[in-house]
Amino acid sequence: MGNICRSPTAEGVFRAQVAQAGLTGWVHIDSAGTHNYHPGSPPDERSRRHAALRGYDLSRIKARQITEADYARFDLILAMDWDNLALLQDDCPPAHQRKLKRLMEYAGEVSGLPVSPVVADPYHGGAAGFETVLDQIEAGCAGLLQHVQKLARQNCDRAV
Repeated sequence: MGNICRSPTAEGVFRAQVAQAGLTGWVHIDSAGTHNYHPGSPPDERSRRHAALRGYDLSRIKARQITEADYARFDLILAMDWDNLALLQDDCPPAHQRKLKRLMEYAGEVSGLPVSPVVADPYHGGAAGFETVLDQIEAGCAGLLQHVQKLARQNCDRAV
């Protein structure tokens, strides 16, 4: 929404997972909000603190609002919840609608329990909310990484 909690956390987590997989040069990752509430601001201090405890660095991320150019530039645009997905769908040109998804569509079952369809908004809550967000985002990003790796293998197979 404002690009200071969930989205920059997902950017930091996915950057780390992509780097660990050796795909840094192949995957471009960025985050943006649907609203222009905090342009140029760093992620919420609580997001940075909880992410750092798990080894994720959010310090170089600055809030921004999604732009029309983003719809053309990126192959996939992920929303954290239904409201933000609806805002993206309203704003997105028809030719790029297929790129819009929720991050949690990529999350598999964790500990045999069903995964939430959305990443919870921790902004008005306490520390537990930021930990829950990290759990959800780590699961979503792990599934997203598997998806990206599968696409990369398919593209390499075609190139040979």
